[in-house]
Amino acid sequence: MSIFRTRSLCAVLGLLVTLSACGPAALPPASAINDPDEAQNRAAHEFNRGLDRALVRPTASALGSAIPEPVLVGVGRMSSNLNQPGYVVNNVLQFRFGQAIHNTARFVINTTIGIGGIFDPASAMGLEERDTDFGETLHLWGAPEGPYMELPVLGPSTSRDTVGRVVDFALNPLRGLDTRPRNVTRGIDVAAGFGNRHRFGGTIDSVLYESEDSYAQARSIYLQNRRFELRGDADPGFIDPYEDPYGELFFDPYAE
Repeated sequence: MSIFRTRSLCAVLGLLVTLSACGPAALPPASAINDPDEAQNRAAHEFNRGLDRALVRPTASALGSAIPEPVLVGVGRMSSNLNQPGYVVNNVLQFRFGQAIHNTARFVINTTIGIGGIFDPASAMGLEERDTDFGETLHLWGAPEGPYMELPVLGPSTSRDTVGRVVDFALNPLRGLDTRPRNVTRGIDVAAGFGNRHRFGGTIDSVLYESEDSYAQARSIYLQNRRFELRGDADPGFIDPYEDPYGELFFDPYAE
């Protein structure tokens, strides 16, 4: 385990001690926007749009045309399955032990019977996906949302969710794999990200290229759906224009 990852985990434990007695932070109204660094965020948004236009969208289109839809779906399932151990760790940190058992059982079934997650027999058994992340963990510990941020490559976020994304890399047990298996999992994540960009291309294009103000549109969609998600009533049809797998193509804080 790297020194950086060890320090990250120590920070998590420190936060747990500090915030475990706190309840969930109050969420702002759906229409409230805290964006003190809008100029910087807009610059990051333009960079992300340029990256999508030059690389992500054409690559996703080429892969989508060359690879059959069932294969893309299978890769997406494998990527989702690889996230399950991280969900379990966050469930434990949230003191949601029933959810931890649920996600552990889902991971075991889909990894074995589902052949590494290519198929999803767990859902047919009543073990549907229940994703979570360290941003939600921080919310339940009482950490405030913080200002809105748009991150280069990774896209819309908040200061709390940005910390959550970094810590999620450290918390997922699969990140501790040797270099070759880790590169395989990263490749699956990236392929799934491009597959999602192809499958939901119309929705994403409407936000990024057909909106009068694509930055304001992406910001509004992200904040509203993230807040609804933390309240438990998220729109299941929401598509984030920047899924994390795109970021893994360029960014891994624990790469050796």
